[in-house]
Amino acid sequence: MSTPIVRIEQLPKFIGETVQVQGWLFNKRSKGKIHFLQLRDGSGFVQGVMHINDAVSEEVFQMCKGIPYESSVTVTGVVKDDDRAPSGVELVTQDVVCHHQPETDYPITKKEHGPDFLLNHRHLWLRSSKQHAILRIRDSVITAIRNFFSDEGFICLDAPIFTPNACEGTTNLFETQYFDRSAYLSQSGQLYMEAGAMAFGKVYCFGPTFRAEKSKTRRHLTEFWMIEPEVAYANLDDVMVLAENMLCAIIKHVLEHRQPELRTLERDIGKLEAIKAPFPRLQYDDAVEKLKELGHDFEWGGDFGAPDETAISEAFDQPVFVHRFPQAIKAFYMKRDPEDDRLSLSVDLLGPEGSGEIIGGGQREESIEVLEEMIEKHELPKEAFEWFLDLRRYGSVPHAGYGLGLERTVAWICGTEHVRECIPFPRMMYRISP
Repeated sequence: MSTPIVRIEQLPKFIGETVQVQGWLFNKRSKGKIHFLQLRDGSGFVQGVMHINDAVSEEVFQMCKGIPYESSVTVTGVVKDDDRAPSGVELVTQDVVCHHQPETDYPITKKEHGPDFLLNHRHLWLRSSKQHAILRIRDSVITAIRNFFSDEGFICLDAPIFTPNACEGTTNLFETQYFDRSAYLSQSGQLYMEAGAMAFGKVYCFGPTFRAEKSKTRRHLTEFWMIEPEVAYANLDDVMVLAENMLCAIIKHVLEHRQPELRTLERDIGKLEAIKAPFPRLQYDDAVEKLKELGHDFEWGGDFGAPDETAISEAFDQPVFVHRFPQAIKAFYMKRDPEDDRLSLSVDLLGPEGSGEIIGGGQREESIEVLEEMIEKHELPKEAFEWFLDLRRYGSVPHAGYGLGLERTVAWICGTEHVRECIPFPRMMYRISP
């Protein structure tokens, strides 16, 4: 009977059995006639303990003494329960087969490296324990989002990357040549999701979006991923409830499935466990007054900057909704507040612990007359939006939705300072490689 090949995360199910692990040598140390081999395989990390004895040949023991980091190996051993180990087990190693040894020292060492060095070696930095933890949590966030919307009766409707017009304003578009005309990289799939909502009722898209913002803050990327649900017959209050339920489902899934990764990141899990719906709701007017009370020189009518968002969020131990922003600072398609024409039925969700805006959305304008007026006011080419106006010509209904920035959400959940660590290969103002 052949020895089973087992992923590291599955080892606790094989206590007392002989297994093989296929992976890489992450670290090692030796003490007399014992080698401690730290192994990784993408699913986790485990220590293999090798004693020189009848089960291990002198040749294998000596090979392991000189084997360099990041050598690819197949390790055979007996799984042993060990409460002291982060993985809960260790591997009593019997044999090691080395498939490839690096010819030079691994570039990323235990010493401190600057961000530019690490970003230049991002293709290797992904192997580090911290990056491994963050990106596995990112994967769990994606899984939780898809599961949530599936359970809520949504369908995923992909939006195009090439678009003929702007969605969020013309100042931060990436323009590209599209055969004999210009096109733009998508800022948002929202307009297409509005079409989807009129066809299917409840839809969402999940994909990359692009903003040519000349911003170098810890919260900005030029390419990032957004989740954008849109719901027919929904209003502002409906999407706030949808957003908080989605976020609670994400947190619950991560806490259930990514405890080892959260420990690796030394995340205060208690702050995540405390996230419960309903979240506080703050009207824009009240948020402005709160900022003034906190000593911020903020005038009504402006949009919040990062320091303003941080100040508001730090006043709460939960994510907080700020709604009914001034119409003048929101997109042309946002519906006006029928009780105050200066305001829009818009909402931002500010994450706790200074994580900033992680959700933006609101109720859309369903009137074709008002929408035509707003297109003209914003000096947008009406012919480019004729298809969008068709949605108001044929069966228009109240509808609403939002967009969630994946990397900002992951950064908050992980307790990570910069969003560049929350995407496999970040694209920023001065970085487009590797």
